[in-house]
Amino acid sequence: MNAALLSSKKMNYCTPQGFFDRLNAEFNFALDAAASDKSAKCPKYYTPETDGLKSPWNLAGGGAVFCNPPYGREIGKWVRKAYEEAQGGATVVLLIPARTDTAYFHEYIYGRAEIRFVRGRLHFTDEEGNAYPPAPFPSMVVIYNGKRDEK
Repeated sequence: MNAALLSSKKMNYCTPQGFFDRLNAEFNFALDAAASDKSAKCPKYYTPETDGLKSPWNLAGGGAVFCNPPYGREIGKWVRKAYEEAQGGATVVLLIPARTDTAYFHEYIYGRAEIRFVRGRLHFTDEEGNAYPPAPFPSMVVIYNGKRDEK
């Protein structure tokens, strides 16, 4: 097991390209909300320097938003941001650990978004596309369809 995947020191584990491609075929992403210059999956993207938490995700011309946020202590802020952007009409797709015991799961996901649990464990990659061993946690895809929460 890769111990770095369990730590919060390294946050730039990238979405496997094939996994992203399948989601992109369904959602036609226009923005990668949490990327680096090397890991960006879309022509428009936010980096740590341009800060996707502080920038608008509802872009002119539309298109869905993909977000594989850093999995450290700040992940709840990313989930909240995704939820809030969806309230403004954006379609947002998150790839996050399946942590159903967290406050952010119950406050911003459960009953408010479509949840797709990923079968097996993803092999995240580095910025060059080299695969890591399987993640030590299950993953889920959370989909906010851009409609206001009725709750």
